[in-house]
Amino acid sequence: MLPNTGKLAGCTVFITGASRGIGKAIALKAAKDGANIVIAAKTTQSHPKLPGTIYTAAEEIEAVGGKALPCVVDVRDEQQINNAVEKAVEKFGGIDILVNNASAISLTNTLETPTKRVDLMMSVNTRGTYLTSKACIPFLKKSKIAHILNLSPPLNLNPVWFKQHCAYTIAKYGMSMCVLGMAEEFRGEIAVNALWPRTAIHTAAMDMLGGSGIESQCRKVEILADAAYSIFKKPKSFTGNFVIDENILKEEGIKNFDVYAVTPGHPLLPDFFLDEYPDVVTKTKESHDAVPEPKKPKEPKELKEEKTQPPPKMHTGAVEETFRIVRDSLSDDVVKATQAVYQFELSGEDGGTWFLDLKTKGGYVGHGEPSDRADVVMSMTTDDFVKMFSGKLKPTMAFMSGKLKIKGNMALAIKLEKLMNQMNSRL
Repeated sequence: MLPNTGKLAGCTVFITGASRGIGKAIALKAAKDGANIVIAAKTTQSHPKLPGTIYTAAEEIEAVGGKALPCVVDVRDEQQINNAVEKAVEKFGGIDILVNNASAISLTNTLETPTKRVDLMMSVNTRGTYLTSKACIPFLKKSKIAHILNLSPPLNLNPVWFKQHCAYTIAKYGMSMCVLGMAEEFRGEIAVNALWPRTAIHTAAMDMLGGSGIESQCRKVEILADAAYSIFKKPKSFTGNFVIDENILKEEGIKNFDVYAVTPGHPLLPDFFLDEYPDVVTKTKESHDAVPEPKKPKEPKELKEEKTQPPPKMHTGAVEETFRIVRDSLSDDVVKATQAVYQFELSGEDGGTWFLDLKTKGGYVGHGEPSDRADVVMSMTTDDFVKMFSGKLKPTMAFMSGKLKIKGNMALAIKLEKLMNQMNSRL
């Protein structure tokens, strides 16, 4: 881990969503220097599955050497933001760093995203970031350090990152566009940057989304805390950057990233918005991008032949064989840990409708629709299905690239990935 130099001693850091997870990790990193932390979050009572409140976070911050000011702030409420900023300035004399970490997520497509969820994501992510920045900027201008850091991704216009969860992408990119605009607007006065992880990060929210076992594919929140600290150490001239955690830490001389892994050596899930798999994602992007050299236009006959060309044949019985191995891998423990019914709509040879019942004692696999309504319906080609269960195609990238379509409970869909990982060696 990076050494604490005490650079942030006496500085006031205003962090939204700091009661747990990434926000709290950044708070604790700064607190070890002796920083003042304003915990601007809305959790005042502990949730059974999301531990941590603004008050428990304050205790942890003070235990490591920082000073804490817990403030009840829902970033959708401008008055609550302004009140917290006013309290922070009154208690600590100013604001030196703002971290816009509060965020809402729903990985649902256009027709399956209720208006209420759209409004929540736009209000928390884009609008909340904008209004919190606006409230803090007059005080940041007076600081010698003066940093705004948004936990948001690099702006990547590859359509693959829009097609499956358009509303979420727009809301997160709104945070990134605040970086783009404000970095230029306040150049020389305030450094404005974005920070994003290369891999999935283990938080309580991730546990809720992915279920038991997802943590082995994640890194710890400390990697983002160390990366944020690296940014805070930089001068105001370091602005308008979309920083990836791993990249900036490599610049700091970090070589061994196993220290950040929840399970060192285990394959890691890539995070969204980064084109990590050129064989899957880049091909999708190329189909939308301008072609560098003009090609001869195809004749109508050629186009017709291309459209009617049959899909490549796959090995007969591969789907049955995959489900046979799945069936042999089932147990009461697997059923108890999963508690879901999955339906697979497979296109292509050897396809059709299949199901995996992980609610019935011992588990059950079959052809056709399940007797109970499926919690998750997955649609894909038979070829991609076999690749996914054998570990040759990551479910995350299959979903993000559009090869896998999911309807139903996304958390239960992610739970299935753990089961697939257990079977990979046999498939």
